[in-house]
Amino acid sequence: MRMAFDAKGLPRRTSKVVFGLFLFSVGTYMTIQANIGLAPWSAFSMGISAASGISYGNVTTLASLVILVIDCFLGEKLGVGTILDALSIGVFVDLLLYAGLLPQCGGFASGLFVLLLGQMLVSVGSYFYIAPGLGCGPRDLLMVALGKRAPKTPIGVVRGLIEGTALVIGWLFGAKAGIGTVVSVFGIGFILEYTFKALNFDVRAVEHEDALTSLRKIWPR
Repeated sequence: MRMAFDAKGLPRRTSKVVFGLFLFSVGTYMTIQANIGLAPWSAFSMGISAASGISYGNVTTLASLVILVIDCFLGEKLGVGTILDALSIGVFVDLLLYAGLLPQCGGFASGLFVLLLGQMLVSVGSYFYIAPGLGCGPRDLLMVALGKRAPKTPIGVVRGLIEGTALVIGWLFGAKAGIGTVVSVFGIGFILEYTFKALNFDVRAVEHEDALTSLRKIWPR
């Protein structure tokens, strides 16, 4: 497979991870502001937040830590990118919500457009922070782990099943669902799969570097 980025220079690779995480956060923010039904993970975080009183960002971070434990049991490597994802996504989205740069959409057509554009940014962001091989985010690492265990199942289907599970949990805790939610559940898998195909990127083939290996490059013995 032709790798999307060269493996030279940890700072350069890390900057691409951070850029991808920011794109992912902007996409997530847009799916919230679309206002036609929360996307699965947004529904999960909003539902838990409403039931517990914990902020959206803190719920996202705590959920990431739980998923990291599951990833470890599945034998996946935790890299610098994994840690950055767990610590930054919730913070980025909270900051975007606080800044209020994008008003909530008032109609279905505009909401659907913003939702789909947000999902595209989530997919492109996923590409940028997974491709450097510094570790997937907790949720994407779970997608990769399950994808490896079901190699004949399209990666989009694997992602869709994960998203659907998050949605059900969020809905049970009272999160807002709507037509946009249905579009998110079925749309993100297809958009992610075709985005990766367009970029000639096979997520299963990426060899991720664990965090200890990355640290040894900075402070060699």
